[in-house]
Amino acid sequence: MLNVPNVLTLIRILTIPAFLILLTSGRPGIALAIFVAGGVTDALDGAIARLTDTKTELGAILDPLADKLLLLSSFCVLALMDLVPNWLTVLVLFRDTLLLVGYFFLFVFTGEWIEVRPSVIGKVTTFFQLASVTLVLVSVSWPDAIPPPVRLTLFAGAATFTALSGLQYMARGLRWLSVRDGGT
Repeated sequence: MLNVPNVLTLIRILTIPAFLILLTSGRPGIALAIFVAGGVTDALDGAIARLTDTKTELGAILDPLADKLLLLSSFCVLALMDLVPNWLTVLVLFRDTLLLVGYFFLFVFTGEWIEVRPSVIGKVTTFFQLASVTLVLVSVSWPDAIPPPVRLTLFAGAATFTALSGLQYMARGLRWLSVRDGGT
């Protein structure tokens, strides 16, 4: 069902190419504005869906997909521009690929979809990843605005929580599989 929250999520997905083009074309200030607008629409679509009781299965898939597409593409491009560490980008990509493959294999082996619910650690991970990208964009737009130790602290937080949430989601999937199979 296509409702207002889902339309906002689709708009967020459709702005990703513009964000990346602006970023790679030397227009980081406008790219930052689009990135922040994406964050606002993310908060807005969730709030509208909860307040109007218009949560949908489509929204449950599109919203995290939009977040992943924006964050993964941001990390990749920023790493290619030498603005975020390659090791952090690899960690973010590896975790999300591992989760996607894990959910796919759980479906293939069981014929059932596991309900994808964000955990607190997963939400903290998203915060650190978004904050890292945002501060890098700010520092590109205004070079003296963010001291390097602040960026390094955010990168360390993003790495720590990315790894922890990956482990937590893997344990969650294995636990679900164990319970489903009767604990054998």
